[in-house]
Amino acid sequence: MPTHTPPVTRALLIANALVYLLQMLLGDAAPPYPLTVPFALWPLGPSPYSDVPGFEPWQLVTYGFLHGSVPHIAFNMLALWMFGGPIEELLGTRPFLLYYFTSVVGAALTQLIVMYLFPQGYFPTLGASGGVFGLLLAYGMMYPHARILVYFAIPMPAWLFVTVYGVLELVLGVTRTQAGVAHFAHLGGLAFGFVLLQYWRGRLPWKPRRILMR
Repeated sequence: MPTHTPPVTRALLIANALVYLLQMLLGDAAPPYPLTVPFALWPLGPSPYSDVPGFEPWQLVTYGFLHGSVPHIAFNMLALWMFGGPIEELLGTRPFLLYYFTSVVGAALTQLIVMYLFPQGYFPTLGASGGVFGLLLAYGMMYPHARILVYFAIPMPAWLFVTVYGVLELVLGVTRTQAGVAHFAHLGGLAFGFVLLQYWRGRLPWKPRRILMR
């Protein structure tokens, strides 16, 4: 676990906490959903509800600061604190910020495509999980032998934890189990984070402007 919290990770933690506090103060868990309606990620296409405008471009980012419950934000913020600090210290402030929001936006794009191709109703997506899964992927790649305590009790190397978690998300997404969880958004955060890391490492056909990783 990190011994201290670097600035961007700390700012993200504070921003998420403040937005959730605002959600509670405004009563965002019930109609008219003053924050969820304009800022959560809605499916592409026309909205079937007169009071829901539907998808807007800014939602690709803003959905990542909204959460649906205390356990939801608590889990995401714990993971952001655990994995964000080491990755920010490794990458540096600006690259870390770019990496995190690449994962957030990548997760949103993946979710939009899945919702468009396989519609299951008109529901919003919200939560920082896309960015968190990108950080988890980076941690598994950069610190593969670091120990992660699963359920705070079972030690597992980071590379194995990321692999098992990724496969589990894929299975749950394909089988459409655990309804209400955006499994493909999680996978999108992993995938976009992986592509950006490989680009920085110079392992893609496009030459990186600056190689940040060894």
